Amino acid sequence: MASEKIIKQKEAEIKELAEQFKSDKLILLVDYRGINVEQVTKLRSDLRNSNASYKVIKNNIIKRALNLNGENGLDALLEGPTAVVTSKEDYLEASKIIYKFSKDNDFYKIKGGIIDGKVMTAEEIIAIAKLPSRDTLLSMLAGALLANIQKFAVALDQVRIQKESGAETETAPVAEA
Repeated sequence: MASEKIIKQKEAEIKELAEQFKSDKLILLVDYRGINVEQVTKLRSDLRNSNASYKVIKNNIIKRALNLNGENGLDALLEGPTAVVTSKEDYLEASKIIYKFSKDNDFYKIKGGIIDGKVMTAEEIIAIAKLPSRDTLLSMLAGALLANIQKFAVALDQVRIQKESGAETETAPVAEA
């Protein structure tokens, strides 16, 4: 039987993790099999650059912390080696990093997670990770709007040219045969 001191440490660790999970926009569970120390170091660095963290935590502790917050939708995913990716700011960037890493490493898999308080499957998270970034979407929207404005400007210029040349905008009568 575990000592009273160890039990209190574990309870404190669970409470601390539960509090962290409450404020996170992204909680992503991944199966980290098949990667070496160099790869995980690079992955952690990439995630740190996007203000996300990567930790290997025992499944039982993750499960208890999630249950403390009333989340039990991920319990079935907590089998085998599990790492937790969390982000307090932008869930999209961290999801993209993990998705790209999982494409490059065959055994590394996204199990599922929670995004903005909603439990999501691996497929849903991958679909989100495939979306273009916010900046890319905004530039696509701006390009589409500018194209329409440009077409409108050309049409107005053609009307101006017609009026200046005195050309009639009416159609000529059709000659009978």
